Amino acid sequence: MNINELLTQKNVTKYRLSKQSGVPFATISDICTGKAKIEKCAAGTLYKLSKALDVTMEDLIADSMEYRQSFETFKSNVCHQVKNIGDIDFIIDTLASDKIRKLFQKRWYPESLYLLAMVDYLSRENDLPICDEYSDIRSARLCEPIYPSSVIAMSAFSHSDQPKQNSYVQAIPEFKRFNIVESEVRNVY
Repeated sequence: MNINELLTQKNVTKYRLSKQSGVPFATISDICTGKAKIEKCAAGTLYKLSKALDVTMEDLIADSMEYRQSFETFKSNVCHQVKNIGDIDFIIDTLASDKIRKLFQKRWYPESLYLLAMVDYLSRENDLPICDEYSDIRSARLCEPIYPSSVIAMSAFSHSDQPKQNSYVQAIPEFKRFNIVESEVRNVY
């Protein structure tokens, strides 16, 4: 959560935060406008702000420190999460966190669509109704198919598109709808 959201949530003005934390108003203003990056602030400043806002220092910088991992790593992490917590808990956690929409708003389309496909797939597998909250996102589709790296490697090694064609035919429909070629989400190690 960024500092502007925290101020709104806690109903605190920049001026009041300055007085409570001892951090100069100009510094807080620069952080709020983006002129200064919060992750570049001194540890003492972060400490004072976190104490005044009653959050951890990590909470203050979490949004600015987020990085985008490779899509293969993202997929692997999602599959491991499903394996570890189970289908229903995964669906509940994903929908409750609204991560699908958050990723979509960041324009991280492959990740957003992969999560939505996973939720839809697991819903079908468990005879659950499809959540209609993401109907607008369901109309999206990636321009080009995304194949697993193993399929890309097999195609390159064999100098043939046959592995890609085979994997596309075998893809799970919920993923294929978004142009994501995925055929196995259960066998992860």
